[in-house]
Amino acid sequence: MKIFTRSILIALFVLSVLTTFSSAAMKLRHIVSVYLDAKEKGLVQPEGVACGNDSVFVIADTGNSRLLRYTFQNEALQAGQEIKIPQLTYPVRVQIDARGNILALDEKLRRIVRLNPAGEFLGYLEPDGLTAPATLVPRSFKIDGKGNIYILDIFSKNVVVLDPAGKFLKSIALPDQYGFISDLAVDFKETVLLIDSIESVVYSAPRDAKKFSPLTKSMKENVNFATSITTDKKGFIYLVDQNGGDIVILGLDGSFQGRQSVMGWKEGQLRYPSQSCINEKGEFFVADRDNNRVQIFKTAE
Repeated sequence: MKIFTRSILIALFVLSVLTTFSSAAMKLRHIVSVYLDAKEKGLVQPEGVACGNDSVFVIADTGNSRLLRYTFQNEALQAGQEIKIPQLTYPVRVQIDARGNILALDEKLRRIVRLNPAGEFLGYLEPDGLTAPATLVPRSFKIDGKGNIYILDIFSKNVVVLDPAGKFLKSIALPDQYGFISDLAVDFKETVLLIDSIESVVYSAPRDAKKFSPLTKSMKENVNFATSITTDKKGFIYLVDQNGGDIVILGLDGSFQGRQSVMGWKEGQLRYPSQSCINEKGEFFVADRDNNRVQIFKTAE
């Protein structure tokens, strides 16, 4: 009888684990992985990836001190054009605006570089009209649908918002207490989201808010150390869990929806991933840093 009861308990435990891993409202189906540029040179620890409004995406090939511009259409990949300039030495975050211009954060210089769609240097992002302090130390940044630039400034402990030309619009104060804020996102309602990597908490600030408040409680039971946050056009939230080697999916209200992928080196698996993005077609790109590749998935309910 004890053996029978124990078997039932084990079966229920296994069922609960499977349910947890399969309960995500959104699923990720692996399509293809990117390892090489157009000249068949391999990626080295890429930390950034950005999706454009069309079929373009750009990789921050961090270990090679360069960007790579690809197109991905009808699940067909066209190899990447190298963008390598002396003004960009260690790209870690990258974004594409509505005009196709590329912005990249150099972690060593702590500056954001502006490039045109062809990869030609346009200058550094120079904020105009900042209130004190006048110097930014960006940790990450995102661009919304209007072209406004949201910069996570770890020096002033604010998210600083600039218009497309770089003019200061407003700042949003970080929470009073937090562990380490790694990244931010802007959803379709212009709500700004933050991920606290240490405390595993997502914070939010609606469009007119002056300060962030918790959207979730601590998710340490489900998230190890998330370093990237992004949203899709429906408002689902995707956390890239660097130390867990997976993607955690949350609902619009911050509710846990499940996780996708596991730590590993096989196709569809991740090893210390970094930035992610989702394009208008629902294709999910993630910089799979320690596997020296960028992986592309299709999202589906």
